[in-house]
Amino acid sequence: MEWHHEFNDEATTFFSEIGDDGYEMRKIQKYRDGRLLKADRNHETSHIGLSEVPVGELDDVNAQIEFTALHIAPKHFEALWRRADWPQSACE
Repeated sequence: MEWHHEFNDEATTFFSEIGDDGYEMRKIQKYRDGRLLKADRNHETSHIGLSEVPVGELDDVNAQIEFTALHIAPKHFEALWRRADWPQSACE
């Protein structure tokens, strides 16, 4: 999902692996400077964490003007996951 905004320190793109229950299992955030941060149930910080509510349907997300969402292939998500870093405070 792309978040269209002008905040310099906020992520612009979010990649989520969604479980059968509709909740995020893993998430990757991409920032304007190219950084990729990741989170899962065991690695969350104040900067990145899993949603506490189920993720909505793509049509619902795309109905909001500030977002653009689409499906990506699992292998694409895995490649991004391998490149992404854990947030610093999650590893300390």
